[in-house]
Amino acid sequence: MTKLNVKVFADGADIEEMKSAYKNQLVDGFTTNPSLMAKAGVTDYKAFAEEVVSEIPDASISFEVFADDLPTMEKEAEILKQYGDNVFVKIPIVTTTGESTLPLIKRLSSKQVRLNVTAVYTIEQVKAITDAVTEGVPTYVSVFAGRIADTGIDPLPLMKESVKVTHSKEGVQLLWASCREVYNVIQADEIGADIITCPADVVKKVNNNLGRDIGYSQRFCQRHSKFRFVNFINVKKQQLSGFISLDCCFILVI
Repeated sequence: MTKLNVKVFADGADIEEMKSAYKNQLVDGFTTNPSLMAKAGVTDYKAFAEEVVSEIPDASISFEVFADDLPTMEKEAEILKQYGDNVFVKIPIVTTTGESTLPLIKRLSSKQVRLNVTAVYTIEQVKAITDAVTEGVPTYVSVFAGRIADTGIDPLPLMKESVKVTHSKEGVQLLWASCREVYNVIQADEIGADIITCPADVVKKVNNNLGRDIGYSQRFCQRHSKFRFVNFINVKKQQLSGFISLDCCFILVI
């Protein structure tokens, strides 16, 4: 696999997938959110969080608050931070009513709470978050590059500038969020982003496909164009051993 400087996180809430990714060292950390937890069938947040930190004791894990008002968010953050030193508390930059969470972000960071400030879309927000957090306290600024791209806007200029802004303060890291494809991992790596969080299907492709010589299949097929195509149904299993090329989609018949 291609050597990457950017850390690859898994974005999801399927506990078995998370445990497998951790055990097999497929990713560097994990992010979750209420929507992903609901999709995974999580009904008990406390039990879920306890199992996750028990199974994944030393990799970064981001748990998001459920509340939509600042006082309740703060209470939930105080609870979540207690799950371990590897836990980051996810706080959206604004509530659903449009209220800024910057006062809460500043207050929690001053208390040494590790934060993952999420749902960030503008460079003004990136600057405001970087200014608000306490220097030296680990903080992720999650910019939704994928959702920006979904609107037809190239997110790269924003992401490049966000790297410069976040790196101006010790402890602050840029996280490329809403990853859509493996190429986003390459882009994040090239611009100097610290982290990219990816859904399970992209994580799998990063580990299986990244850096793969895709020209091999074409060259192989060209060299062996005399091979005949056959029907899998009419070929016995033992006859296939050593002769299947999944890339070329044919079977060598002797």
